[in-house]
Amino acid sequence: MATSYPNRRKPGGIWKINDITENRKTEGTFPIGGEGSRAMWAGGQAPSNSDVMEYVTIQTTGNGTDFGNLIAGMVKTGTSDGTRALFGGSDDTYVDYIYMMTLGNAADFGNLSEQRYGVAGANNNTRSIFGGGHNGARTDRIDYQTTASLGDFIDFGNLSVARFSPSGSSSPTRMIFAGGEESSRVNTIEFVEFSTLGDAVDFGDLPSIAEFTGSVSDGIRSFIAGGQASPAFQNSISQIYIGSKGNSTDFGDLTAAKSGLAGAGDLTRGLYGGGTTPSKQNVIEYITYAAGGNATDFGDLTVARDRLGSASNAHGGLTRVGYPRIPELYSPTGRPLASGGGVGDIGVIMSGSLSEEYQFINISSAGNSSNFGDGLTSQTGNFGCSSATRGINAGDQPGTTTIEYITFSTKGNSADFGDLTRGAVTAASFSNSTRGVFAGGEPSNDVIDYITIATIGNASDFGDLTTATNITTGTSSTTRGLIGGGVTPSATNVIEYVTIGSTSNATDFGDLTQARSGASGASSSTRGMFQGGATPTRVNTVDYVTIASTSNATDFGDLTQGTAESAGTSNSTRAIIAGGNTPSNTNVIAYRTIAATGNYSDFGDLSATVMQLGACSNGHGGLS
Repeated sequence: MATSYPNRRKPGGIWKINDITENRKTEGTFPIGGEGSRAMWAGGQAPSNSDVMEYVTIQTTGNGTDFGNLIAGMVKTGTSDGTRALFGGSDDTYVDYIYMMTLGNAADFGNLSEQRYGVAGANNNTRSIFGGGHNGARTDRIDYQTTASLGDFIDFGNLSVARFSPSGSSSPTRMIFAGGEESSRVNTIEFVEFSTLGDAVDFGDLPSIAEFTGSVSDGIRSFIAGGQASPAFQNSISQIYIGSKGNSTDFGDLTAAKSGLAGAGDLTRGLYGGGTTPSKQNVIEYITYAAGGNATDFGDLTVARDRLGSASNAHGGLTRVGYPRIPELYSPTGRPLASGGGVGDIGVIMSGSLSEEYQFINISSAGNSSNFGDGLTSQTGNFGCSSATRGINAGDQPGTTTIEYITFSTKGNSADFGDLTRGAVTAASFSNSTRGVFAGGEPSNDVIDYITIATIGNASDFGDLTTATNITTGTSSTTRGLIGGGVTPSATNVIEYVTIGSTSNATDFGDLTQARSGASGASSSTRGMFQGGATPTRVNTVDYVTIASTSNATDFGDLTQGTAESAGTSNSTRAIIAGGNTPSNTNVIAYRTIAATGNYSDFGDLSATVMQLGACSNGHGGLS
């Protein structure tokens, strides 16, 4: 029978009714274990602690590709629920997380119950478990947390004996702990059930004593490879059937005897990366579960290292839950996340008033905001922009260079993106689908710099404003970015523009209806808006321009109250203004349809009264 869920590059084909139904439930995704599944490795010793994260596509062969960086260089252990990967167990208690199908730096998830390294990690669709390790002495502690949440880990139970450096693997129901070191190296295998809490139970034995082994799973069998005996390194790969109990049996051999390797795979292939022989290794090798036999060369890691963490979005611990599909291919009934100009509806209001909270709203539906996650630090004077998939937050008092990012489709904390070319507060910011641009800001400057939103890294020089300006405002179409108002050092009415796809100095566009600073921006693909501001008296004035035509602004209508230093964003149809000061801080959110002039209406409230905050959306007028 023809394969259901066609090849990603050939979306035509035969679909089974039950798979179409499942695809609707999973928002248009393909099941685990197929084309596009990823294995990744993070951290380790090279020989000092590394913060490198890299990935490969499991069903191909080739070298690792850079993913981003951990919060700090650490020995780590990884788990994944198919969407998120967690890396924990180091010289500290904290656990990092990333989203498997994006690129970027890791963000803080929470903390293990105690500091330790050399832990075993595994998970199913719901729970991540870390067990064992060393914190000055060996520990028997097992912790767990729900992978899709954020927060500190909770006590699960205990291993039968305090143990250091076992390896972990899983089926959808069981986690396996294999090998490790008690007072000496052991060949012990034990397990826990994901759905319960309690102590580990004896499973059987490895063929020899070993620690620092690497493990992968196809959901039925676990394949435990390499490790250090006394004192030799091993090249053996052994297997167990996870659903039963018993000793392991021989499967084949690695390409070389090694220890400190890490395994990741899908339902047909298992990959082992890194290790020591005793020199640090960058080798990735793989086995095909159904074929049996020895491992074959896959490619190389970007950095040779051992004792590294690994994760996969398609491993045997996961049931038939999809992972994100590339956006240009749609299943017959799939429902990908709506994003882009005129379609996206998520607005995110970021930080402000020394807060680190990110909040979100559905722009087309009035209501109060909800928590999205947290920024890296508390911020004031930050400014935002976005593509259809990634939101950017930059700047902070007293003029920091930090840029951080979020992923709209997966709510959670922000992660580090890179740095501005200079420290800045209250700069103008805007974007199209590929570039984010930041102009001016406090301390007063004429600098314009830019980033490529899909690629983490530092900003580059774009050009200069006509005059050094701070507390200014940005808005954009898909081609042009506008910078309006601000302080130079007195309030100004000047609007200038740049072409986002090029690099050049700004050019005069026209004038606002009144000189003011601290307005907020919003736009459709044709119309740019400047909402509120201070003269220095707070005003309720809203101006608009037709972005494609240089000209002076026209009065649009009035806000519900005079407000400055607020957040502005849009979904190309509806303009939003949130927070700010009146001059006291406010939590009010108001809105107006962009295509029709008129006054604003109440939308709802933010969770707190905040000012000098940033905003972004996955559907503003700069997006195509």
